[in-house]
Amino acid sequence: MATKKSKSSNKSTKAKSTKPKTAAKSVNKSELEAPKTKTEQVKKSETVSSTKKKSCFSGFFARKYEEKESILTVFKNHKFYGALLGEVIGTLLLALLFFSLSLMGIASTATYSFAIIAVLIAVYAFSGACLNPIITVGMMASRRMSVIRGIMYIIAEVIGAWLGWLIFNAFHLTGGETAYDVPAMSAIAENGMWIVTMVELVGAIIISFFFSRALKYKRSVFTFAAVVAGGMGLAVVLGYVVSAAFLSLNNNFIFNPAIAMMYQIFPTSGENFGEILGGICQALSIYALFPMIGGVVGFYLSDFTSKLSGEE
Repeated sequence: MATKKSKSSNKSTKAKSTKPKTAAKSVNKSELEAPKTKTEQVKKSETVSSTKKKSCFSGFFARKYEEKESILTVFKNHKFYGALLGEVIGTLLLALLFFSLSLMGIASTATYSFAIIAVLIAVYAFSGACLNPIITVGMMASRRMSVIRGIMYIIAEVIGAWLGWLIFNAFHLTGGETAYDVPAMSAIAENGMWIVTMVELVGAIIISFFFSRALKYKRSVFTFAAVVAGGMGLAVVLGYVVSAAFLSLNNNFIFNPAIAMMYQIFPTSGENFGEILGGICQALSIYALFPMIGGVVGFYLSDFTSKLSGEE
């Protein structure tokens, strides 16, 4: 009997002794796990803060167009041909508008803006209504458009401007003696060349900046067209005011290299080939090169501002 009691007492003491050990183990585990979770939380907070710091300009040069286009895939999509046709039609309408309203002067600025809104709304669903190599180059440089699509858009815009020039000249040639003269650019003196160049550059920056901002409202086509037309109207007013105030001229700016190619660049005349080539190079730099640079600057200015402001 004594042995049984001793055995039972030993078992109870063993059980009692084991309980605090498990409790101690659980306490030790909780004590060991607590600092791990704290360190993990600190690490997570550090990673979150670091990502927040890096996210200001992260993806600034990232590709912004959805489909990965190449020269092998872009021509297989029938929508691409519809977009090119839309660029041809839209630029043709803009060329006719420019050639016609250039006869009326600054009083036509309001009419020009309303007509621009109508053209953009009509063509936007086809191609996004770039209708200007300034915009197309800016879209390519800011990676909103693939290079192959941008090059084809520029070709389509030049073709549209050429067709518009042919149609306008056809009306002029069949108009008889009472027809208006085809509007010509005012001659630019050597001291005024850089003023015209800066007008084209600043106007291109304004137009491309407004176009980039208008893309934020592309769900509302009317809002998109109104913002773009507002930017183009502002550039036109700037051109008229600067030309009249500093150059005593009225029509020496275009803000569209495709139209300028038919209107000012290739119609250059001269006494010999060297003079003609020099005039073409000068017109290309004033009405094509610097405006395209302005288009790139306008898009990057918009992206830089939106990144700094935290706009998604």
